[in-house]
Amino acid sequence: MTHTAAYRRLSVEERRRQLINAALDLFAHHRPEDVSLDDVAAEAAVSRPLVYRYFPGGKQQLYEAALRSAANDLQQCFVQAEEGPLTQRLARGLDKYLAFVDEHDAGFKALLQGGSVVETSRTSAMVDEVRRDAAEQILKHLQVPKPGLKLGMMIRTWITAVEGASLIWLDEGKQPPLDELRDLLLDHFLATLAATAAGDEQTAEVARRALGLEDEDSPISDLIERVIAVVGEAWSVPAQD
Repeated sequence: MTHTAAYRRLSVEERRRQLINAALDLFAHHRPEDVSLDDVAAEAAVSRPLVYRYFPGGKQQLYEAALRSAANDLQQCFVQAEEGPLTQRLARGLDKYLAFVDEHDAGFKALLQGGSVVETSRTSAMVDEVRRDAAEQILKHLQVPKPGLKLGMMIRTWITAVEGASLIWLDEGKQPPLDELRDLLLDHFLATLAATAAGDEQTAEVARRALGLEDEDSPISDLIERVIAVVGEAWSVPAQD
C-alpha cells in the first residue's frame, strides 16, 4: 500500500525520469545485455509491468532513452557565451562537462560504453552527435565556420581525449581533483593547437587570432614557461627569464 501511494505522487515525467536513472546506473556497472527489465524494476523499486507501461518497447527502448538523456545533457556543455578569451571559454566548458561526468558518472559510462549487443545505429549516432556538437561549438569560439582537414582533425582528436581522460578519471577514483584535470585538458588543447599550427596555415592563423586576445595571466603563458623549462633542462638549453 505504501508503494502504491508513492507511485501516484509521481508525475508521468517524474516516473519516466526515475526509470531512466535506474537504467543508467545499471547499464554503467553491467553489460547492457546482462541487465533485464526485472533488474530495472528492482532498482527503481517498482513492478515490471510498470516499466513496460512507460517503455512498451522493452529494454532496447529504455536503453536508448537512457543514453539520449545523458547525451542531451552533454551536448550543452560547450555551449558558452561568446565573450572573454578562448581559454576562459574552454575552461568554462570543461568545468561544465567534468561536473556532468562527476555528478552523472553512471550516465556518462553508459553513453560511451560500446560493443554491446543492444547497441544500435541509433545509440552509436547519439555518441557521434555529442562529439559533433562539441566540435561545432569549439569551432564557433574559434570563429571558424569551415575548418580544413588538419584543424578539424585536431578538434575532434581533442574531444576524444577529453572523453578518454574522463573515463580514466572515473576508473582512478575521481583523481586528480577536477580543477587539476580541467587544467590538464586545457593544456592539452593549447599544446595540440600549437603543434597543429606549426604544420597548417589555417590553424596557425586561427591560433594567432585567438591567442592574441589572451591576457598576460593566460594559461598559455604559464604553459609556455613550463614547456621551455622542461625542454631547456632536457636539451641543456637555458630557460628564458
